[in-house]
Amino acid sequence: MREETSCSAAVATSETIPMTRQTLEHNLIRDYFERNYPDIPLFDDDALRDSICAMLDRRPEEAREVDGVFLFAYGSLIWNPCVEVVEHRTSRLYGFHRDFRLKLTHGRGSEQWPGLMLALAPGGSCRGMAIRVPEAGIEYELLLVWRREMLTGAYQPRWVRLVTEHGPTWAIAFVGNPHHPRYIPRLTDAEMVELLSTGRGVLGSCREYLHNTVNDLHRLAIRDQRLERLLLAVDRRRG
Repeated sequence: MREETSCSAAVATSETIPMTRQTLEHNLIRDYFERNYPDIPLFDDDALRDSICAMLDRRPEEAREVDGVFLFAYGSLIWNPCVEVVEHRTSRLYGFHRDFRLKLTHGRGSEQWPGLMLALAPGGSCRGMAIRVPEAGIEYELLLVWRREMLTGAYQPRWVRLVTEHGPTWAIAFVGNPHHPRYIPRLTDAEMVELLSTGRGVLGSCREYLHNTVNDLHRLAIRDQRLERLLLAVDRRRG
């Protein structure tokens, strides 16, 4: 209890909140939003737990044979999952592609410096990483993921079938919610470069987010040429 109070106080006097396991365990992102963005609707933990239970109840038969649950990581979940991960599988998801479809004035954006976040949008395919969270403690681990991905409802969780080096794998993917007010049509590259160059907020900068995503995709021998072009353009713009 004393540690949680200390963490909350630190957030109140800091310009950024690091995305860590401790941040999620102490619910510091929710705490920050409630104090600074009271007009933004948030899902409480009861609603998040109900969503998790519904997803686990709908677990495909093949997925029930797995010790735990795979998550499809296509952005920051690759390089900073913040939960226990016991297996990684390079994978491809067909029917969706990775794109900057969320425009934010909070998180990695602000009213003064709005930013962009990746989401899965319909069409094409997306290469990423299937990460397995073990069955032991699965509801608690998924609650940390839901506090991160599902707090404002900008994403929709769904079961998807991935193609991996170990064969077809069922995983939970967080798809952009087209009915959410932060979901936007596809921008031009010039518009994206502008927002990615300047966007920053309590969770950090968009440039850092883009840089880390491209670097970790490279580490996995995955090339996303569009993200690479955007990063080069952002770096040129920033001098």
